[in-house]
Amino acid sequence: MSNETAEALEVWIDQDLCTGDGICVQYAPEVFELDIDGLAYVKGEDDELRQAAGATVPVPVALLRDVVDSAKECPGDCIHVRRAADRVEVYGPDAE
Repeated sequence: MSNETAEALEVWIDQDLCTGDGICVQYAPEVFELDIDGLAYVKGEDDELRQAAGATVPVPVALLRDVVDSAKECPGDCIHVRRAADRVEVYGPDAE
């Protein structure tokens, strides 16, 4: 685990699979937000939602556990956390 936390990670949401449950927002409101369309989006440090398909934001190290829990608990299996360096998914539906 220590290797993974040292690496830069990024997160994105597949809105096509989002159920609008808002569990991610409860876990990590600094990273996720429900938009007016009822779907969850990632947001950057500027608090702006990233609404382009596949848009990513960095995972703050302090919030890694919350973001990972969001991915695990998401009923839509739509939260993807991957290494920024090689884009390999480490948490989420496509993780090995």
